[in-house]
Amino acid sequence: MHTILGAGGAVANALTRELENNNETIRLVSRKPIVSANKNVSWKKADLLNYAEVLEAVQGSTVIYLTAGLVYDKNIWAAQWPVIMQNFINLGKATGARLIFFDNVYMYGLVDGPMKEDTPYKPSSVKGGIRAKIANMLMDEAKAGTIRASIARGADFYGTDNNNSFVDMMVLTNYAKKQKAQWIGNPNKLHNFSYIPDMGKGMFLLGQHPESDNQIWHMPTAPAITGKKFMEIASRVYGVKPGYFAVNKFMLWAYGLFNKVVMGAVEMYYQYNHDYIFDSSKFEKAFNFKPTSYEDGLKLMSETLYAKK
Repeated sequence: MHTILGAGGAVANALTRELENNNETIRLVSRKPIVSANKNVSWKKADLLNYAEVLEAVQGSTVIYLTAGLVYDKNIWAAQWPVIMQNFINLGKATGARLIFFDNVYMYGLVDGPMKEDTPYKPSSVKGGIRAKIANMLMDEAKAGTIRASIARGADFYGTDNNNSFVDMMVLTNYAKKQKAQWIGNPNKLHNFSYIPDMGKGMFLLGQHPESDNQIWHMPTAPAITGKKFMEIASRVYGVKPGYFAVNKFMLWAYGLFNKVVMGAVEMYYQYNHDYIFDSSKFEKAFNFKPTSYEDGLKLMSETLYAKK
């Protein structure tokens, strides 16, 4: 059985679809109910901060995925992420299930050159420091041989079914409505964007291959392009002019005075004002996987999630 902790989010939903398509038995674990017509899918209520609840929820699992997303607040992250990760580790010890954690790239900090799986952790933010801490918690146990665990990392998302990535909210939704896009940071800097369906496929492949355990994997992601180029591609797909308004750090901070989630993004501004190059060649070679191109991903989105208005 494949169990997904933090079910209901964009990556969890993409992973669920891959597991369903391959007739796997799936248990979804979250605080809010999830209804599925698929007879192979069951839901169990549990709070990831409550070890007794999650231990009961994962009984019978062979692979446990952690795809949770917390409120975008550094204080909440500091209080809750270490508890959730320790519970996750303890589940691996108690059940013998393989553990796969979906992570981001905050722990690398500002990197001069490509981010790879062996890039040292030099966080440039409080949230990055927390991510480094919990990643080390998991992989230290894997290295010690107490659990079998791996980390899957993605770049900034696009293609979310809950419209919670900045390019989905500020670029694609706007172009679908024939409005100007908004871009955080310098649109002339390079940046990668991970296509959500590819994240689900990547996680699924890790779950199918025990030999991938005890490693860090960058999920398959198209090469970095400039923000301007990304918007040009998106504007062609939506049949609009590639108009945009650049949001600088002060603007982000000012808006954050009225929106706590936006304020949480201010310390991550460095990611959008410098080149951000995410290298997934290790995964692509190991699994012979070609990431979805931005052209193909955006076209599919324009026909489904962010249909032209």
